[in-house]
Amino acid sequence: MANPTPQRRLHNPAVFVCDIQEGFRPAIFEFEKIIKTTTKLLRAAALLSIPTYVTTQNRNRLGNTVPELLPLLANAKSDADKTRFSMWIPSISSHFPPEAPRAEVAIVGIESHICVTQTALDLLAAGHGVYIIADGVSSCNREEVPIALARLRAAGAVVTTSESWIYECMGDAGIGEFRGMVKLVKETGPDTKASLQGLLGGISKI
Repeated sequence: MANPTPQRRLHNPAVFVCDIQEGFRPAIFEFEKIIKTTTKLLRAAALLSIPTYVTTQNRNRLGNTVPELLPLLANAKSDADKTRFSMWIPSISSHFPPEAPRAEVAIVGIESHICVTQTALDLLAAGHGVYIIADGVSSCNREEVPIALARLRAAGAVVTTSESWIYECMGDAGIGEFRGMVKLVKETGPDTKASLQGLLGGISKI
């Protein structure tokens, strides 16, 4: 009997990049590690042709998305500035009409207890799956993070890691992109370890 054609596990994934702006760099706990995790996730999204959406909060005051990420966001489906805390604004939600399949959205960015939380709650209310990337979210005060993640898990979001989500998107080592993804995971291994230790080490977040 022939082996079945390899199928991806997640059928309608998306990546939301929430407010990773230059103005927040001095204030956010382990900000540089958030950038590293987001970089890996965006590279993975490019390999798997996963759509990405990015926002800034009050760009005129807080600056643009950090320059490290801009080349990876050149093909983002939406790059929107906002005053609302949630990313679920019309310029983004319009890409997810009610008749479309349920999306599986990974969220990275800041702050975990404000914009990330409200984005996740709005996505859940709209019927979508939500994955909070624990090594890719933070706040000014690190103590806010585990409280936010506990709340979102209770609300129905999945709290996971960047590497776990990437492999869940693939679901099968037989897909054509697998070798490229393994190379990416190996290349970013030291950054992944540093991000996990910096953002999750010494504080119970999950």
